Amino acid sequence: MYVNEIFLSIQGESSFVGFPCVFVRLAGCNLGCRWCDTEYARAPEGSKEMTVPEVVAEVRSYGRRLVEVTGGEPLVQPDTRGLLASLLDEGNRVLLETNGTVTLEGVDPRVVKIIDVKCPSSGFAGSFLLDNLAFINEKDEVKFVIGDREDFDFALDFHARRLKGRTAQVLFAPVTGSLHADLLASWILEEGVDVRLQVQMHRYIWNDARGR
Repeated sequence: MYVNEIFLSIQGESSFVGFPCVFVRLAGCNLGCRWCDTEYARAPEGSKEMTVPEVVAEVRSYGRRLVEVTGGEPLVQPDTRGLLASLLDEGNRVLLETNGTVTLEGVDPRVVKIIDVKCPSSGFAGSFLLDNLAFINEKDEVKFVIGDREDFDFALDFHARRLKGRTAQVLFAPVTGSLHADLLASWILEEGVDVRLQVQMHRYIWNDARGR
């Protein structure tokens, strides 16, 4: 596997925000979003090649039980499903952050999937595989990173038409530098939509420091 970095930090996103978490950031991505905040992980160049047992051993060394596998897009690597299962078998709570453009078939059902559905400002609206809806359940989370009102309306429509009855864990997050959280909060309140406003806690703590 091509591994960009493995580190211990405070979980800055999702419903797990605030908990200590070991992050496994895999290298490589099939998209190139305009507002990507991990461009350094888009390509495998400069990453470390590791086996699944080596990754599991390094995660174990941190002595924590919450683990997130992220990227890049982790599912572009064929061994990711095996890594997720191995981390679960170690007794970990495992989160998978994915953009939903690669099939979720074969992902261990014990994994908590955090699916980042791309909005228009990303440049990849419509990239989500609708077949992946079949693999979303009530413990999984769906995230929309929102840069403007068009993105917000896109997310509202997707939420109403696609997610009802699948999961109530829906996250609306502002694009840093493009949309203020207070404006997004006002839209959520005005529309009466039952979603979680998500800000990136790790940025408030460490700004944009890599490995945090």
